[in-house]
Parts: sequence; C-alpha cells; structure tokens
Amino acid sequence: MKLYYSPGACSLSPHIVLREAGLPFALEKVNLKTKVTASGEDFTRINPKGYVPALQFDDGSVLTEGSAIVQWVADEVPDQHLMAPAGTLERYRLIEWLNFISTELHKNFSPLFNPATPDSVREYQMQQLARRIGYVEQTLVGPYLTGTHFTAADAYLFTVLSWSGYVKLDLAPFPKVVAFNAQVSARPAVQAALRAEGLLK
Repeated sequence: MKLYYSPGACSLSPHIVLREAGLPFALEKVNLKTKVTASGEDFTRINPKGYVPALQFDDGSVLTEGSAIVQWVADEVPDQHLMAPAGTLERYRLIEWLNFISTELHKNFSPLFNPATPDSVREYQMQQLARRIGYVEQTLVGPYLTGTHFTAADAYLFTVLSWSGYVKLDLAPFPKVVAFNAQVSARPAVQAALRAEGLLK
C-alpha cells in the first residue's frame, strides 16, 4: 500500500492510523500546488479530486477521503479497536465524531489557509471554530473522545486541531482539548508519523 500525503494536511490522520495499526505501507509526498508527487507522477491521475489523502492498494486501486480510509484501516486490525465493531452503537458514535470533525471543524479551518479570505470571513470562521471546539471541550469524556481508548476519530481530531497554531486560534480556553492534544501527541505512532512528515526534528 502507498499513502499519498502532504505534510501536516488532513492526510496526517490516516498516516497516524496506519502506524497505530502496524500495517506495512509506503509514503509518497504530494505537492498540492503543482499536483505532482515526489516521484514525478501526475497526482490527478491517481486521485482526480486533486487532494490528499489517497491510499493506493497493491492492485492499483485507490481509496480516497480520510474518514473512509481510517475506517478501512481500522477494520483490517479489529483487535486494535481503532473503530468499534460494525453494527454496534459505539461504531456509529465514532462515525458521528468523524463526520463532525470533517464538516464542522475541518471545513471551517479551510478558508483560514487562503490569504485571499476577507478579514470579515476570517473572523466569522474563527468564531465558528471556537464554538465547535467548545462543544468538543464539553463532551470529552476521558483522555480520548470516547473514553480511555485511542480510536481513528482521535487521530482525525488531533490532525485538525494541529492547524490552530497556523491560523492563530488560541486553544487555551479549552483545557480538556489541550490535554487531549498532549495525550495524542505523546503516542509513539503519532511521533513517528510527525517525524516522517518532517513536522518534528
């Protein structure tokens, strides 16, 4: 398998989950501006959507969208409990979190990375993010989203929250969220993923 990624982008989430799962995989960096991979391939031929992540299997088929990829990876190693078993309410709770992170956090960060975003829009997005992160703060039930066990949803939340520094969003008003970030950051698989992407020295 090969994971196409861009350092620190949302592809960090499946990267972390792959390492937590202990599955063998290769990494290939993608320049999201030029849409060219580190080996010189046209990334749009691999993923016509033009963005990461993309997980390419040995037969050449490709799975895209981070939330789908992390669920597939988790199901390959059910004993790791990165996702609850299919058909259980716990599974749907994790899917609920993955969807919330994707639509309410991830997409609210996106305009803040665009230098052309007007200040009024930027201010609105920051307010929206603060409200949504406030919800996470209120509902965190343990060191991780659903209690004491690390899941694929935690990898995604950590990835998205890591962008707060780039957009100057202060997480200090959310002490549970800050503690969550520290807990996830300390995991060996997370440290390995951050190093591999050049985000840690």
